[in-house]
Amino acid sequence: MSTEPGRLYVIAAPSGAGKTSLVKALMEREPRLRFSVSYTTRKPRATEIDGRDYHFITPARFREMVAGGEFLEHAQVHDNFYGTGIKAVRDALAAGGLVLLEIDWQGARQVRERQPEARTIFILPPTRRTLEERLNARGTDSAEVIQRRLQDAQRDIGHWTEFDYVVINDRFDQALEDLHAIVRERGDPLAASRPEIKRLAAALLAT
Repeated sequence: MSTEPGRLYVIAAPSGAGKTSLVKALMEREPRLRFSVSYTTRKPRATEIDGRDYHFITPARFREMVAGGEFLEHAQVHDNFYGTGIKAVRDALAAGGLVLLEIDWQGARQVRERQPEARTIFILPPTRRTLEERLNARGTDSAEVIQRRLQDAQRDIGHWTEFDYVVINDRFDQALEDLHAIVRERGDPLAASRPEIKRLAAALLAT
């Protein structure tokens, strides 16, 4: 066991904010980070590998894990369920590791309750138009699905105040630098309480 305490980082974002790409780049830049692979009941996409991107399980198995208290957090997102295994995370923290969770605001809220020392980070797009463009650029969803994701994104953005830090993903390289600064314990300038975040969130939530 390490004598240094581990640190847990939670990153959440509305769909289309670019969270997944940023997390991947952050993991490449910071070799000390360990990514916690979530469990999900959704079907894998063409490029996804079981055990690397997610642990893909059946709804019945997911319910068993919930009943057995095997999740640090779990939530329903769209039509599927996602959860973080509690044992792997706590073992890594006990060994002094830096652990990264990529989850949604519902899961982040549960993690704060069970691991209050976790650092929580929310990623925002710079404008609503940018959010719409990114969702459309995926080319994998129907217009109906994209519209629902936009509605869900607005709901998600409303929870930014629950996080310790907010990173704006306008320029990818700068957003990555900001995330890395937080992991290196230099994230004070990126606190969610800074005034420009309140203004941005209000603009993103305006209809």
